[in-house]
Amino acid sequence: MEENGVVIDITRKAGMEVHQVVPPPQRSTLLKLKNRLKETFFPDDPLRQFKGQPLKQKLILGVQYVFPILEWGPNYNFNLFKSDVVSGLTIASLAIPQGISYAKLASLPPIVGLYSSFVPPLVYAVLGSSRDLAVGPVSIASLVLGSMLREVVSPNKDPILFLQLAFSSTFFAGLFQASLGFLRLGFIIDFLSKATLIGFMAGAAIIVSLQQLKGLLGITHFTKQMAIVPVLSSVFHTTNEWSWQTILMGFCFLVFLLFTRHIGMRRPKLFWVSAGAPLLSVIISTLVVFAIKGQNHGISIIGKLQEGLNPPSWNMLHFSGSYLGLVIKTGIVTGILSLTEGIAVGRTFAALKNYQVDGNKEMIAIGLMNIVGSSTSCYVTTGAFSRSAVNHNAGSKTAVSNIVMAVTVMVTLLFLMPLFQYTPNVVLGAIIVTAVIGLIDIPAALQIWKIDKFDFLVLLCAFFGVIFISVQDGLAIAIGISILKVLLQITRPKTVMLGNIPGTGIYRNLDHYKEAMSVDGCLILSIEAPINFANATYLKERISRWIQDYEAEGAMKQSALRFVVLDLSAVSAIDTSGVSLFKDLSMALEKKGLEFVLVNPLGEVLEKLQRADETKDMMRPDSLFLTVEEAVASLSSTIKYQIPDHV
Repeated sequence: MEENGVVIDITRKAGMEVHQVVPPPQRSTLLKLKNRLKETFFPDDPLRQFKGQPLKQKLILGVQYVFPILEWGPNYNFNLFKSDVVSGLTIASLAIPQGISYAKLASLPPIVGLYSSFVPPLVYAVLGSSRDLAVGPVSIASLVLGSMLREVVSPNKDPILFLQLAFSSTFFAGLFQASLGFLRLGFIIDFLSKATLIGFMAGAAIIVSLQQLKGLLGITHFTKQMAIVPVLSSVFHTTNEWSWQTILMGFCFLVFLLFTRHIGMRRPKLFWVSAGAPLLSVIISTLVVFAIKGQNHGISIIGKLQEGLNPPSWNMLHFSGSYLGLVIKTGIVTGILSLTEGIAVGRTFAALKNYQVDGNKEMIAIGLMNIVGSSTSCYVTTGAFSRSAVNHNAGSKTAVSNIVMAVTVMVTLLFLMPLFQYTPNVVLGAIIVTAVIGLIDIPAALQIWKIDKFDFLVLLCAFFGVIFISVQDGLAIAIGISILKVLLQITRPKTVMLGNIPGTGIYRNLDHYKEAMSVDGCLILSIEAPINFANATYLKERISRWIQDYEAEGAMKQSALRFVVLDLSAVSAIDTSGVSLFKDLSMALEKKGLEFVLVNPLGEVLEKLQRADETKDMMRPDSLFLTVEEAVASLSSTIKYQIPDHV
């Protein structure tokens, strides 16, 4: 090299020790397949607890694995029970009004919401692994279920068929969820990225809130569409139906509920204020309507509700006919949404209390819960964030809090149903608005904008798709863009040119580290992704362009290219198309009089390249190195490049 007019040869590095690249240990194809399947379907290694245990203990562990209640049940005591009773009664005060409200959101009879708050929590208490998850109907799944079914069947003209389709959709939702758990396919729900969920939830919250304008304003003729434009159009084209009595009552209770929610958020110890506010609103509004005979003054009421426990509904399930496709599609969509919310909520509170939630067991528990629910007059349920947060803040210790909540709902179903006859629909609308407003997470959206603009684009697509097109189409658009992002990362992997940081043996991206210096005569490239059929052609073209650019710059600097060095440290996998890429590059470079050098090919990559190199031309010892530093040092006997004085 030349430094201040002095030429220094870097062959002094050639004397350094060069480590040999050794092939990975030989393993049979069957063993490789076994390991791959294990990492794909059993990354948590659920059978490790059975290793080294006697047969009797294995049977006990197996039963406890299927029924987690048998794991913590034997150690349950009165102190735990006191905490669970308090939290169970607290979430029951929230679950009863929310259950009625969410059922109406799904265009189902209000009583179905209470049915769905009774049986599913009992099933989850036996099968679930979360101590904090409070099970019941949720706003988003209710909205999607109702909107998808209303596109085909009117709940007003044919309420029995609509109810049958809702139960059938719940069955297929549960079947889909349980199948994901049994088949260990939980990674499928990971296609709902954080950005997608935040945008979708915010858009759905706005749509849900706008839908409540029907009840908050006292409108009787309201659009069946979900998009924001027809909803607002319907609101302002029916001003003659607005009821000032309903508006006044709705405004008062909405302000009250939002105020109590604010108190609960600012002071978590006062969780009972926000938790009890919905039930208190129902009681007060019911008494007011009954006292002033509000139904005679334009205030819509729920009406008489059926007393008694859940009637069986297995005879109402549709497994054939023209509606089968509709209920399967609705079941899958609502199943994915409810499963994603339930698992996310469970893991959030498990992290706060430092315990583990098994994702696949949760899928099975939630799935079986919905299958049983579909046969007992329930619709799609999961772990709701608002109720689970109240459950957590109330001091829940185990899933017994769900049992206490279910028993409370049971008492309500048996003895208290007549009390809800005069409950105004406007209060249910206010309860829904208060519940879903927490789904709009502006700080999280701003954080995504700060970190990743493409993710923010996904968020916006989900948000605007939901509010301007439809809930399911908005979700589909966002998922499609998320998958497109993944495909772009796969088909257009990043390749960078490396240079040496003076005074070290470290080689880094020349664009990133401005002090890094390129090596004369060497084009050192790093490929930062697996190589497969989807990107092999692109990589061939991109590497060829790197070579052409280097040769063009070298012609001006009078520095000829002699070696092309590929750092494969970040290439974790390769297929036959990738192997062909290297063979083609090797032959093309040989024709141009250039040497092709590989650095640190990982186990699978090295093994496949060696198998394909039948002539031993590509994988020669003098063209295969463990580090870039060793590669440059070994090639340096014929290269001169510029380095600082202190090197």
